[in-house]
Amino acid sequence: MLTAFTIFVLVTGIILLKLMIIVPMRQACVLERFGNFRRVLEPGFHVIVPFLDKVAYRHEIREQVFDIPAQSCITRDNIQVAVDGLVYLKVMDAKRASYGIGDYKMASVNLAQTTMRSEIGKLTLGDTFSERDKLNEAIVREIDKASDPWGIKVLRYEIKNISPSAQVVHTLEKQMEAEREKRADITLATAAKESKILVSEGHRQEAINISEGEKQKRINEAKGRASEIEILAEASAEGLQKVAQAIKKPGGDYAVKMRLVEDFVGRTGEVLKGADVSVLPTDLAHIKGILTALNQNIGSGAAKGVSK
Repeated sequence: MLTAFTIFVLVTGIILLKLMIIVPMRQACVLERFGNFRRVLEPGFHVIVPFLDKVAYRHEIREQVFDIPAQSCITRDNIQVAVDGLVYLKVMDAKRASYGIGDYKMASVNLAQTTMRSEIGKLTLGDTFSERDKLNEAIVREIDKASDPWGIKVLRYEIKNISPSAQVVHTLEKQMEAEREKRADITLATAAKESKILVSEGHRQEAINISEGEKQKRINEAKGRASEIEILAEASAEGLQKVAQAIKKPGGDYAVKMRLVEDFVGRTGEVLKGADVSVLPTDLAHIKGILTALNQNIGSGAAKGVSK
Protein backbone atom coordinates (compact mmCIF):
# COMPACT_ATOMS: atom_id res chain seq x y z
CA MET A 1 0.00 0.00 0.00
CA LEU A 2 2.77 2.44 0.89
CA THR A 3 4.60 1.75 -2.30
CA ALA A 4 1.49 2.21 -4.43
CA PHE A 5 0.67 5.44 -2.64
CA THR A 6 4.17 6.70 -3.18
CA ILE A 7 3.98 5.87 -6.86
CA PHE A 8 0.61 7.62 -7.08
CA VAL A 9 2.00 10.75 -5.46
CA LEU A 10 4.99 10.78 -7.74
CA VAL A 11 2.87 10.29 -10.85
CA THR A 12 0.46 12.99 -9.70
CA GLY A 13 3.36 15.38 -9.05
CA ILE A 14 4.83 14.71 -12.49
CA ILE A 15 1.46 15.30 -14.12
CA LEU A 16 1.02 18.56 -12.22
CA LEU A 17 4.49 19.66 -13.23
CA LYS A 18 3.71 18.85 -16.83
CA LEU A 19 0.33 20.52 -16.52
CA MET A 20 1.60 23.86 -15.20
CA ILE A 21 4.33 26.10 -16.57
CA ILE A 22 5.58 29.47 -15.36
CA VAL A 23 7.27 31.70 -17.92
CA PRO A 24 9.70 34.28 -16.42
CA MET A 25 9.32 37.96 -17.25
CA ARG A 26 12.48 38.01 -19.33
CA GLN A 27 11.52 35.07 -21.61
CA ALA A 28 9.05 34.04 -24.26
CA CYS A 29 8.36 30.31 -24.81
CA VAL A 30 7.22 28.54 -27.97
CA LEU A 31 4.71 25.75 -27.29
CA GLU A 32 4.42 22.76 -29.63
CA ARG A 33 1.82 19.94 -29.77
CA PHE A 34 2.81 16.79 -31.58
CA GLY A 35 5.75 18.71 -33.05
CA ASN A 36 3.58 21.49 -34.51
CA PHE A 37 3.59 25.09 -33.41
CA ARG A 38 0.82 25.69 -30.89
CA ARG A 39 1.31 29.19 -29.53
CA VAL A 40 3.78 31.56 -27.86
CA LEU A 41 3.62 31.64 -24.09
CA GLU A 42 4.02 35.14 -22.73
CA PRO A 43 5.49 35.74 -19.25
CA GLY A 44 3.20 34.38 -16.50
CA PHE A 45 1.39 31.18 -15.42
CA HIS A 46 0.10 28.79 -18.08
CA VAL A 47 -1.70 25.39 -18.13
CA ILE A 48 -0.83 22.90 -20.86
CA VAL A 49 -1.82 19.36 -21.78
CA PRO A 50 0.73 16.98 -20.25
CA PHE A 51 2.66 14.71 -22.58
CA LEU A 52 1.02 16.36 -25.58
CA ASP A 53 2.34 19.89 -25.32
CA LYS A 54 5.93 20.81 -24.74
CA VAL A 55 8.01 23.96 -24.67
CA ALA A 56 10.22 23.67 -27.74
CA TYR A 57 12.10 27.02 -27.54
CA ARG A 58 12.84 29.58 -24.88
CA HIS A 59 13.93 33.01 -26.09
CA GLU A 60 15.46 35.92 -24.19
CA ILE A 61 13.26 38.91 -24.91
CA ARG A 62 15.59 41.43 -23.27
CA GLU A 63 18.10 43.38 -25.32
CA GLN A 64 21.15 41.26 -26.00
CA VAL A 65 24.67 42.20 -26.97
CA PHE A 66 27.05 40.02 -28.98
CA ASP A 67 30.72 40.57 -29.53
CA ILE A 68 31.83 40.69 -33.18
CA PRO A 69 35.32 39.17 -33.45
CA ALA A 70 38.04 41.19 -35.15
CA GLN A 71 38.31 40.57 -38.86
CA SER A 72 40.42 41.85 -41.70
CA CYS A 73 38.81 44.44 -44.00
CA ILE A 74 40.07 46.30 -47.07
CA THR A 75 39.24 50.00 -47.38
CA ARG A 76 38.50 51.76 -50.64
CA ASP A 77 42.11 53.00 -50.83
CA ASN A 78 43.38 49.37 -50.52
CA ILE A 79 44.53 49.53 -46.90
CA GLN A 80 44.07 46.47 -44.71
CA VAL A 81 42.57 47.08 -41.27
CA ALA A 82 41.30 44.82 -38.46
CA VAL A 83 37.84 45.81 -37.22
CA ASP A 84 35.76 44.48 -34.34
CA GLY A 85 32.53 45.65 -32.75
CA LEU A 86 29.38 45.00 -30.77
CA VAL A 87 25.87 44.31 -32.04
CA TYR A 88 22.77 44.94 -29.92
CA LEU A 89 19.57 43.11 -30.84
CA LYS A 90 16.24 42.01 -29.39
CA VAL A 91 13.83 39.17 -30.15
CA MET A 92 10.58 40.73 -31.35
CA ASP A 93 8.76 37.59 -32.63
CA ALA A 94 9.51 34.33 -30.80
CA LYS A 95 7.81 32.20 -33.49
CA ARG A 96 9.93 33.55 -36.36
CA ALA A 97 13.05 33.49 -34.18
CA SER A 98 12.39 29.76 -33.64
CA TYR A 99 11.40 28.68 -37.14
CA GLY A 100 12.76 31.42 -39.38
CA ILE A 101 16.43 30.74 -38.66
CA GLY A 102 18.34 27.92 -37.03
CA ASP A 103 20.51 30.09 -34.75
CA TYR A 104 19.77 33.78 -34.95
CA LYS A 105 22.70 34.64 -32.66
CA MET A 106 25.31 33.12 -34.97
CA ALA A 107 23.49 34.41 -38.01
CA SER A 108 23.47 37.95 -36.59
CA VAL A 109 27.19 37.85 -35.81
CA ASN A 110 28.09 36.52 -39.29
CA LEU A 111 25.78 39.03 -40.96
CA ALA A 112 27.35 41.86 -38.95
CA GLN A 113 30.81 40.75 -40.08
CA THR A 114 29.96 40.57 -43.76
CA THR A 115 28.05 43.87 -43.64
CA MET A 116 30.94 45.54 -41.85
CA ARG A 117 33.41 44.36 -44.50
CA SER A 118 31.12 45.61 -47.23
CA GLU A 119 30.57 49.06 -45.65
CA ILE A 120 34.25 49.60 -44.83
CA GLY A 121 35.13 48.74 -48.42
CA LYS A 122 33.12 51.82 -49.47
CA LEU A 123 35.22 54.22 -47.36
CA THR A 124 38.82 55.35 -47.27
CA LEU A 125 40.94 54.82 -44.17
CA GLY A 126 40.51 58.42 -43.09
CA ASP A 127 36.74 58.21 -43.49
CA THR A 128 36.52 55.09 -41.34
CA PHE A 129 37.86 57.12 -38.41
CA SER A 130 36.06 60.41 -39.05
CA GLU A 131 32.69 58.94 -40.10
CA ARG A 132 32.35 56.14 -37.55
CA ASP A 133 28.80 57.15 -36.60
CA LYS A 134 27.64 57.04 -40.21
CA LEU A 135 29.33 53.66 -40.62
CA ASN A 136 27.51 52.29 -37.55
CA GLU A 137 24.16 53.54 -38.86
CA ALA A 138 24.76 51.98 -42.27
CA ILE A 139 25.65 48.60 -40.72
CA VAL A 140 22.55 48.67 -38.49
CA ARG A 141 20.34 49.50 -41.46
CA GLU A 142 21.69 46.65 -43.58
CA ILE A 143 21.60 44.06 -40.78
CA ASP A 144 18.12 45.04 -39.71
CA LYS A 145 16.85 44.76 -43.28
CA ALA A 146 18.30 41.25 -43.66
CA SER A 147 17.26 40.01 -40.20
CA ASP A 148 13.63 41.10 -40.39
CA PRO A 149 12.42 37.55 -41.41
CA TRP A 150 14.14 36.15 -38.32
CA GLY A 151 11.85 38.01 -35.93
CA ILE A 152 14.69 40.01 -34.36
CA LYS A 153 15.39 43.73 -34.28
CA VAL A 154 18.93 45.10 -34.51
CA LEU A 155 18.96 48.14 -32.23
CA ARG A 156 22.46 49.45 -32.81
CA TYR A 157 25.98 48.54 -33.80
CA GLU A 158 29.17 49.95 -32.32
CA ILE A 159 32.65 49.64 -33.82
CA LYS A 160 35.15 49.11 -31.01
CA ASN A 161 38.52 49.20 -32.73
CA ILE A 162 39.88 49.96 -36.19
CA SER A 163 43.48 48.74 -36.24
CA PRO A 164 45.61 49.18 -39.37
CA SER A 165 48.61 46.95 -39.89
CA ALA A 166 52.01 47.86 -38.42
CA GLN A 167 53.32 48.92 -41.83
CA VAL A 168 50.32 51.18 -42.40
CA VAL A 169 50.72 52.67 -38.92
CA HIS A 170 54.39 53.39 -39.65
CA THR A 171 53.44 55.01 -42.96
CA LEU A 172 50.73 57.08 -41.29
CA GLU A 173 53.17 58.23 -38.61
CA LYS A 174 55.58 59.40 -41.31
CA GLN A 175 52.74 61.14 -43.10
CA MET A 176 51.61 62.87 -39.90
CA GLU A 177 55.19 63.89 -39.14
CA ALA A 178 55.55 65.35 -42.63
CA GLU A 179 52.24 67.12 -42.21
CA ARG A 180 53.38 68.60 -38.89
CA GLU A 181 56.64 69.78 -40.46
CA LYS A 182 54.65 71.28 -43.32
CA ARG A 183 52.37 73.15 -40.91
CA ALA A 184 55.43 74.32 -38.94
CA ASP A 185 57.10 75.62 -42.12
CA ILE A 186 53.88 77.36 -43.12
CA THR A 187 53.60 78.90 -39.67
CA LEU A 188 57.19 80.12 -39.74
CA ALA A 189 56.78 81.51 -43.26
CA THR A 190 53.57 83.26 -42.26
CA ALA A 191 55.24 84.70 -39.17
CA ALA A 192 58.21 85.95 -41.22
CA LYS A 193 55.85 87.46 -43.78
CA GLU A 194 53.82 89.22 -41.10
CA SER A 195 57.03 90.42 -39.43
CA LYS A 196 58.27 91.95 -42.68
CA ILE A 197 54.89 93.54 -43.27
CA LEU A 198 54.88 95.03 -39.79
CA VAL A 199 58.46 96.32 -40.16
CA SER A 200 57.67 97.87 -43.55
CA GLU A 201 54.52 99.40 -42.09
CA GLY A 202 56.61 100.81 -39.27
CA HIS A 203 59.14 102.31 -41.70
CA ARG A 204 56.30 103.67 -43.79
CA GLN A 205 54.61 105.24 -40.80
CA GLU A 206 57.93 106.64 -39.62
CA ALA A 207 58.55 108.22 -43.03
CA ILE A 208 55.02 109.62 -43.03
CA ASN A 209 55.49 111.05 -39.55
CA ILE A 210 58.85 112.61 -40.52
CA SER A 211 57.40 114.09 -43.70
CA GLU A 212 54.40 115.40 -41.78
CA GLY A 213 56.78 116.94 -39.23
CA GLU A 214 58.89 118.53 -41.97
CA LYS A 215 55.77 119.78 -43.67
CA GLN A 216 54.44 121.28 -40.45
CA LYS A 217 57.88 122.77 -39.75
CA ARG A 218 57.98 124.43 -43.18
CA ILE A 219 54.43 125.66 -42.72
CA ASN A 220 55.31 127.10 -39.34
CA GLU A 221 58.50 128.69 -40.71
CA ALA A 222 56.59 130.12 -43.66
CA LYS A 223 53.94 131.45 -41.34
CA GLY A 224 56.70 132.96 -39.16
CA ARG A 225 58.39 134.62 -42.15
CA ALA A 226 55.06 135.85 -43.42
CA SER A 227 54.27 137.31 -40.00
CA GLU A 228 57.74 138.86 -39.85
CA ILE A 229 57.37 140.36 -43.31
CA GLU A 230 53.92 141.59 -42.42
CA ILE A 231 55.19 143.20 -39.22
CA LEU A 232 58.19 144.76 -41.02
CA ALA A 233 55.93 145.97 -43.80
CA GLU A 234 53.55 147.49 -41.31
CA ALA A 235 56.48 149.10 -39.46
CA SER A 236 57.97 150.39 -42.71
CA ALA A 237 54.61 151.72 -43.82
CA GLU A 238 54.10 153.39 -40.47
CA GLY A 239 57.64 154.82 -40.61
CA LEU A 240 57.14 156.10 -44.14
CA GLN A 241 53.83 157.59 -43.12
CA LYS A 242 55.48 159.43 -40.24
CA VAL A 243 58.32 160.56 -42.54
CA ALA A 244 55.78 161.80 -45.07
CA GLN A 245 53.96 163.70 -42.32
CA ALA A 246 57.27 165.21 -41.12
CA ILE A 247 58.20 166.23 -44.66
CA LYS A 248 54.95 168.12 -44.97
CA LYS A 249 55.91 170.32 -42.02
CA PRO A 250 58.00 173.54 -42.59
CA GLY A 251 61.65 172.69 -43.18
CA GLY A 252 60.89 168.99 -43.56
CA ASP A 253 62.21 168.63 -47.08
CA TYR A 254 65.44 170.32 -46.11
CA ALA A 255 65.85 167.99 -43.20
CA VAL A 256 65.39 165.02 -45.54
CA LYS A 257 68.01 166.30 -47.91
CA MET A 258 70.36 166.93 -45.01
CA ARG A 259 69.78 163.40 -43.77
CA LEU A 260 70.56 161.99 -47.23
CA VAL A 261 73.77 163.97 -47.41
CA GLU A 262 74.83 162.75 -43.98
CA ASP A 263 74.15 159.17 -44.97
CA PHE A 264 76.08 159.59 -48.18
CA VAL A 265 79.05 161.07 -46.39
CA GLY A 266 78.96 158.35 -43.74
CA ARG A 267 78.84 155.56 -46.31
CA THR A 268 81.64 157.15 -48.28
CA GLY A 269 83.81 157.35 -45.19
CA GLU A 270 83.25 153.72 -44.41
CA VAL A 271 84.22 152.75 -47.94
CA LEU A 272 87.39 154.82 -47.79
CA LYS A 273 88.41 153.32 -44.45
CA GLY A 274 88.02 149.75 -45.69
CA ALA A 275 89.72 150.22 -49.07
CA ASP A 276 93.40 149.40 -49.61
CA VAL A 277 93.64 151.96 -52.45
CA SER A 278 92.84 155.59 -52.05
CA VAL A 279 89.77 156.17 -54.12
CA LEU A 280 87.81 159.37 -54.40
CA PRO A 281 84.28 159.40 -55.62
CA THR A 282 83.71 161.09 -58.97
CA ASP A 283 80.95 163.24 -57.47
CA LEU A 284 83.12 164.46 -54.60
CA ALA A 285 83.52 167.78 -56.35
CA HIS A 286 79.82 168.31 -56.18
CA ILE A 287 79.54 167.61 -52.45
CA LYS A 288 80.72 171.08 -51.58
CA GLY A 289 78.16 172.60 -53.91
CA ILE A 290 75.42 170.40 -52.40
CA LEU A 291 76.38 171.38 -48.87
CA THR A 292 76.50 175.07 -49.80
CA ALA A 293 73.11 174.87 -51.46
CA LEU A 294 71.68 173.11 -48.45
CA ASN A 295 73.05 175.72 -46.07
CA GLN A 296 71.59 178.48 -48.17
CA ASN A 297 68.24 176.82 -48.38
CA ILE A 298 68.19 176.06 -44.69
CA GLY A 299 69.15 179.64 -43.90
CA SER A 300 66.49 181.10 -46.17
CA GLY A 301 63.96 178.69 -44.82
CA ALA A 302 64.78 179.65 -41.30
CA ALA A 303 64.52 183.33 -42.18
CA LYS A 304 61.13 182.75 -43.69
CA GLY A 305 60.09 180.97 -40.56
CA VAL A 306 61.22 183.85 -38.42
CA SER A 307 59.47 186.41 -40.59
CA LYS A 308 56.30 184.43 -40.36
